[in-house]
Amino acid sequence: GWGPGRKGAFLLAWSLGCPSASVPGEAEPPTPELVEVEVGGTALLKCGPSHSQANFSHVDWFSVHKEKPTLIFRVRKGQGQSEPGEYQQRLSLQDRGTTLALSHVTPHDERVFLCQGKRPQSQEHRIQLRVYKAPEEPTIQVNPLGISVSSKEPVEVATCVGRNGYPVPQVIWYKNGHSLKEEKNRVHIQSSQIVESSGLYTLESVLNAQLVKEDKEARFYCELNYRLPSGNHMKESQEVNVQVFYPAEKVWLEVEPSGPLKEGDRVEIRCLADGNPPPHFTISKQNLSTEEMEEMTPEDNGALVFESARKEHSGLYQCQGLDLETMASLLSDPQELLVNYVSDVRVSPAAPESQEGGSLTLTCEADSNQAVQFQWLREKTGRVLEKGPVLQLHSLKREAGGGYRCVASVPSVPGLNRTRLVHVAIFGSPWMTLKERKMWVRENAVLNLSCEASGHPRPTISWSVEGTAQEQDQDPQSVLSVLSVLVTPELLRTGAECVASNSLGRNTTAIFLELGKGRSLPSNRSTGLSTSTVSPPVRANGTSTEKKLPEPESKGVAIVAVTVCVLVLAVLGAVLYFFHKKGKLPCGRSGKQEMERNTSI
Repeated sequence: GWGPGRKGAFLLAWSLGCPSASVPGEAEPPTPELVEVEVGGTALLKCGPSHSQANFSHVDWFSVHKEKPTLIFRVRKGQGQSEPGEYQQRLSLQDRGTTLALSHVTPHDERVFLCQGKRPQSQEHRIQLRVYKAPEEPTIQVNPLGISVSSKEPVEVATCVGRNGYPVPQVIWYKNGHSLKEEKNRVHIQSSQIVESSGLYTLESVLNAQLVKEDKEARFYCELNYRLPSGNHMKESQEVNVQVFYPAEKVWLEVEPSGPLKEGDRVEIRCLADGNPPPHFTISKQNLSTEEMEEMTPEDNGALVFESARKEHSGLYQCQGLDLETMASLLSDPQELLVNYVSDVRVSPAAPESQEGGSLTLTCEADSNQAVQFQWLREKTGRVLEKGPVLQLHSLKREAGGGYRCVASVPSVPGLNRTRLVHVAIFGSPWMTLKERKMWVRENAVLNLSCEASGHPRPTISWSVEGTAQEQDQDPQSVLSVLSVLVTPELLRTGAECVASNSLGRNTTAIFLELGKGRSLPSNRSTGLSTSTVSPPVRANGTSTEKKLPEPESKGVAIVAVTVCVLVLAVLGAVLYFFHKKGKLPCGRSGKQEMERNTSI
């Protein structure tokens, strides 16, 4: 067996005057000498053994195809001559006429070559030329439709192709590194080959198999075995995985994120199964009243999503998977979903108030399904005052008024907390944030004067001068008033007074204004008015503090400058017009240009 591509034996009779090998009593012709060469190489055909002392000055070379010899080359007196035909351009003599070189070998050259010597006696030598070509790297294509385990016969898994080899290589299929062999009703390998015009072979091998669920992760590949003059070789394809379809055997439920859940979390309940493709899922929740499972509406991917979970979402959930091919139904084990919460944080008393020197007890409560920890913070500083639900305040001063925050948290659920802010009111007459101060201004500037006062009951604010006032509530005991006023000589003389009053008394703040002579104050050329804002500083434990405030901007200088420029231009225009009427100005083009230059200054 020469294998594929080498079918048929060359039976050369002793033609050309030689007796036939089939005559009884005659010896069989000798086995041809074997010469191996790769496609594209050069075959060296020797006319006899290397140790032969024969005379090769008169030799005829023949190619034998289908037992028919054809003269292809003559040697006379050591000189060679090709015969017309397919070998005419590829034959040459080497080694002083003992060797015939055949270049650019192709698969079509695989045959027997015969040389005959005439002198001193007739001699004959036969050579069997074998041609080889390594195939290209094998390619493998997996079945794109996948394979169902319910198939009763082998189904195509993958196709392996090896191109341009000679002779036809042998293909071996592997699964997970183990070779596959023909197995009735389990494995069938079908191979075919195509002969290209070049004489090379393209091999196509199809692996058909019956697969099981465990083959879902199996890796398949093919191997091409071939021979070259240098020996045996092999090439492997890439590994591929085929999609395997199998029914589900189990359905279960998963919740994301894992770990303790809290209100406000994005929670996803997902149904999963071990089948491919997964079955059609439905999700049910237990009704606490009837204890029956009620179907909910999941998304297309079999998931139920709560973008902001609430405690009402807690409960018992279950998944059902329906195989649409077999109509078999599977149920998951019920799973409890627990959304932890802290709600309805309450502080009593809800509106605490006390006289100066008095005491207060603030109590914090909250609802939760877990153990809750409490702590009290001062709102404006963030300082922790007490760890526990009760905050005791003694010997209260005016500065103790303001916000207090109760924080209720669950240590076992990170990030779960709720707060409640309560304002403590200390009875007292108004307390001014700022006492008197001085401001540098410019006349005709518009100022925003600010005044802040605190007290309980919350005070009202009035001003001693006319203007536009706006009030802002800072907290239940504080108010901020902003007065917009135009700086006039009268205002410069009297200043402004802010008066805060409630049922327990009144208090004032005086603001004195002085012209900012010699000071560099900002201005705006687009308007004749400037605006200055006196911002309220932060109160520090009731002490009166003064902060340096930005000096007011004024646009008066800009107005004066613009007015002067307009007057100068008007006078200059009048003078020019006067001279023009008197004929003192030239009327030529150059004179007109001169006038234009003068008036553009």
